[in-house]
Amino acid sequence: MNKIPTVFRRDPDDRKRVLPEANPACRWVLDGEGTPTRKYDGTCVMLDENGTWWARREVRPGRTRPPGYRPVMTDEVTGKTVGWEPIEQSPYARYHAEAVADSPERRRPGTYELIGPKINGNPEGVRAHELVPHDDAEKLDVPRDLDGLRNWLLAHPQYEGIVWHHPDGRRAKLKHRDFAFAGGASSRVPGQGTVRGE
Repeated sequence: MNKIPTVFRRDPDDRKRVLPEANPACRWVLDGEGTPTRKYDGTCVMLDENGTWWARREVRPGRTRPPGYRPVMTDEVTGKTVGWEPIEQSPYARYHAEAVADSPERRRPGTYELIGPKINGNPEGVRAHELVPHDDAEKLDVPRDLDGLRNWLLAHPQYEGIVWHHPDGRRAKLKHRDFAFAGGASSRVPGQGTVRGE
């Protein structure tokens, strides 16, 4: 799980917003490649090939990594390391256990979004904790230019954002909050979808 790059370059003076310039690593999105899917607002977890669950964990520079931590990549700009920690150590362990217990079907290895009443204020508006497979995320029909994407996201506040999946495994994202007003203005209501600054 590498950090997913944003389709447009970030403003170096305000990293919460994007510039009207393509991120070279994501130019394929604007060229019409890849499948756009819904980005769910929860927390990322992973089931590995051995049947072990992991929680995504970001560690800031200078901080001690938790026991059993598996680093994946370090952001060159922020110095933050993204990786996995055993799910039992996560503050979301209880809610993950509830989601697994409520849907005992056999799950395939991969990444999932854990959503629910106790996750991020429940912007997805679900009644119980759930695991949404990223590979099965809702497919979207969206524009492929900055103005069109901005307008689409602002018109669909129920979505945290969009993730594009390229057939070769690359991914790219764009969040609703990339277009938030200065000062982190918020227009989201938990359970109805929200927009908030970082």
